[in-house]
Amino acid sequence: MNLNQVTVEVTDIARSCDFYQRLGLTLIVSSPHYARFVCPAAEGENPATFSIHLADGVTPNGTGVYIECADLDARVAALKAAGMAFDSGPVDQRWLWREAWLRDPDGNHLCLYFAGGNRIDPPWKVVDPA
Repeated sequence: MNLNQVTVEVTDIARSCDFYQRLGLTLIVSSPHYARFVCPAAEGENPATFSIHLADGVTPNGTGVYIECADLDARVAALKAAGMAFDSGPVDQRWLWREAWLRDPDGNHLCLYFAGGNRIDPPWKVVDPA
């Protein structure tokens, strides 16, 4: 299995399209009720997709989406310079990830982070006893 597509609900497709394009995602599908983007990927990697779906209302803080960035500090600095507001970060966390948090226009939480090998292989990884 490979998780490679996430969809979040938004209340304004145009406003959210603008936000996610400014974040660096590339718009590939657009309609009045739905849009899909390709996430940046390193050369040779299969890129994930991310989409938004129109909803009558969204519960802020109900969704957390994590997007890993090898160039986290530079990317956050560039986004801040372009006027994007961040709630925090980049900050080193005790779970060995470096994270910066922001929200989309509907309040969905987004974490731009860098974990490197610690995402799949943290020092406290569960070891199969077999």
